Amino acid sequence: MRVPLPWLAEYAALPAGATGEQVAADLVRVGLEEEGIHGGGVTGPLVVGRVLEFVDEPQKNGKVIRWCSLDVGDLNIENADGTRSPRGIVCGAHNFLVGDKVVVVLPGAVLPGPFPIAARKTYGHVSDGMICSARELGLGDDHDGIIRLVEMGLDDAPVGTDAIALLGLGEETVEVNVTPDRGYALSVRGVARDYALSTGAAFTDPAAVDVPKPTDDGFEVRLADDAPIHGVPGCDRYVARVVRGVDPTRPSPAWMQRRLEQAGMRPISLAVDVTNYVMLAVGQPLHAFDLDRLIAPVVVRRATAGEKLTTLDDVERTLDPEDLLITDDGGARVLALAGVMGGASSEVTDSTTSLLVEAAHFDPITVARTARRHKLSTEASRRFERGVDTDLADRAAELAVRLLVEHGGGEAAAVTDVDERAAVPAIELPVGLAERVIGVPLTREDVVAHLERIDCRVAPAGDAALSVTPPSWRPDLRIPVDLVEEVARLVGYDVIPSVLPVAPAGRGLSHSQTARRSVSRALAEHGLVEVLTYPFVAPEVHDAFGLDADDARRRAVRLANPLSDEQPEMRTSLLATLLDALRRNVGRGATDVALFETGLVTRPERLDAVAPQLPVGVLPADGDLAALQAAVPPQPRRVAVVMAGNRVLPGWYGPARPADWTDALDAALLVARTLGVDATVTQDAGHAPWHPGRCARLEVDGTLVGHAGELHPKVVSALSLPARTVAAEVDLDVLVAASGELRRAVPVPTFPLAKEDVALVVDEAVPAEAVEAALRAGAGSLLESVRLFDVYTGPQVGAGKKSLAFALRLRAPDRTLTAAEAAAARDAAVAEAGARTGAVLRGA
Repeated sequence: MRVPLPWLAEYAALPAGATGEQVAADLVRVGLEEEGIHGGGVTGPLVVGRVLEFVDEPQKNGKVIRWCSLDVGDLNIENADGTRSPRGIVCGAHNFLVGDKVVVVLPGAVLPGPFPIAARKTYGHVSDGMICSARELGLGDDHDGIIRLVEMGLDDAPVGTDAIALLGLGEETVEVNVTPDRGYALSVRGVARDYALSTGAAFTDPAAVDVPKPTDDGFEVRLADDAPIHGVPGCDRYVARVVRGVDPTRPSPAWMQRRLEQAGMRPISLAVDVTNYVMLAVGQPLHAFDLDRLIAPVVVRRATAGEKLTTLDDVERTLDPEDLLITDDGGARVLALAGVMGGASSEVTDSTTSLLVEAAHFDPITVARTARRHKLSTEASRRFERGVDTDLADRAAELAVRLLVEHGGGEAAAVTDVDERAAVPAIELPVGLAERVIGVPLTREDVVAHLERIDCRVAPAGDAALSVTPPSWRPDLRIPVDLVEEVARLVGYDVIPSVLPVAPAGRGLSHSQTARRSVSRALAEHGLVEVLTYPFVAPEVHDAFGLDADDARRRAVRLANPLSDEQPEMRTSLLATLLDALRRNVGRGATDVALFETGLVTRPERLDAVAPQLPVGVLPADGDLAALQAAVPPQPRRVAVVMAGNRVLPGWYGPARPADWTDALDAALLVARTLGVDATVTQDAGHAPWHPGRCARLEVDGTLVGHAGELHPKVVSALSLPARTVAAEVDLDVLVAASGELRRAVPVPTFPLAKEDVALVVDEAVPAEAVEAALRAGAGSLLESVRLFDVYTGPQVGAGKKSLAFALRLRAPDRTLTAAEAAAARDAAVAEAGARTGAVLRGA
């Protein structure tokens, strides 16, 4: 909210010479955060000039500039003979005519920015200054054309007049950031009230005006909300004032236009400017209808499905049954989206002479939902959805009517006031609550005094409590802690001591947290780079992965309001987004990439589960929470790895080695080893997106935990990835659950290791994992480790056979093994492998 200091001074007694910085500091003390200080940074010469003539000159770049001659009075160029010549200025705008009075800044001046002005050569001329737009002067964002004083009602200002004083450019404007619970501060009245509370300055309420009573000939209005949201009517008060005989040719007064511009709004016409001015002044949005285009009665109702309305921004909108509408002709014709924007059918035009001024109180939730549904945030909706003073409608309408009569020559006529407001409930405030929460000694009298400063009505409610009725301008005060917050800001945040709470003894990280950190650290130490990708994907990724039509990974949750329409689904696989990160890095010149990510995937068991919409403002029942939780799809945590290019870079130590499927499998097994889990590896010939002949399946106690290997060439081509890209993805939740919370430490061995190597011939279909498991079982407790170090197929072992060479490492914890003991363990291992898999010693 932008508040010009002269406007603020009309409602709150500012000290002489008060600056924007001082006022902003005073407002900060009561919780209004400073956003910026505007204006006051302009130095002259900045004067009124008259356009004497101009020449349009086309340029080579296609632009047409105007070489203008301007009369700036005493600041015209003085010639050697004592005469004066007009100034020559280059201008790119074309919205002015010969004879127009404009604002001219001359060399030596400084505009907001700061932007010093000097004579400079441009487009073949020496431009001796500049003709100014509103944005260049800090009056607004309009930069489409320069300022024409005739449009501001200032055409009678003599040439050479100081434009700084004329336009109020020396006046400072304070901009404050208004939090959603402080709707009253979206007005000069509200900011002035808080300034008075902060400094003790006298406050003059601009809304303290006498209001006429409703008349028998008032325009008929009906409130007919048959579908209130949460039982709250969409409109509980509607004031309609009739003004006849307004001269549509009269402009808004210059002081009003200046204040609107200082507050960041563009002057449009008298009727529109008056409603905007009153809204900024007191915080009550108003709307003016062309009375001659209305058919009584006006009906405030909800929309019906399929209704349409063309709003003032010339957009036809399809309405929702929750939208609250202003209609006429008994509800037959839609005039406006209540509290948001009016419609084109009743818009005030240049020929409007009779007006119906609307001032109403609309439900904040209704207005907020309508504004978001139609993506139509307006100055009116911003105020209504934050809460408007419920007692303000009739007084704001009276202020608008007075301005229309005074400056438009109109005559106030009929008055309508339909008032169905409910009484404001009192809040029971425990006397000691404020002192306990704020941490400052506060007596009962202190609390009462502070609450009465914001116009609360306070009455005793027993010995230990107060009955507090909030003022109409604070609809956000609903529960006791809201009142405590008000007491705190009036006491002063700067006097509340800072006391650090005593930190309770912590329990440290959970097992799951420790496990995840260990996995990330291990992968990073393994040479991979951790990334974090957005969990949203396009449906086409399932086709690129080559997933079957009935694959569960195609069953994805679709977002109702995605960040990007091209990625509307939650990912069902980490690879879906991790491979996109790989492609992006490769596309930017990285040739050797190894990435990993730990994150959630969404794996819905069904897509027809609907979460209940729970009411706000009340504690949900256990059954409602259970139904809500049941509708949330499972979201397992996974870790994925992708590699492309060289796994080992070339150097003095040897040549490069490209990443292959064994590297992906090694990374997946590293995750399991880090958590102390033994994963079983078997071949999986049919799990997309991996290559059917280079895909490993990982299991723990018969439970699938993931896959690793080389991606299918078709997937690599579809996703524009480097050839022979490898990847792995494992379910981290399953591994963490299998890891347990305690791991027994293994004693450091003190006796020597016995080494035995065996080469076993088995059928090609026999997995090496099965042979290794048999060797472990047969060798018994003396076996410390077993490792496959060679695989051979060829004529020496026969067709359909393969040779698997294993390194057995044996050790006893209490003695040095004899050769006989090591041989016996080896023979037992070979015998068990033969019994389980049909393995025989090679060469036997």
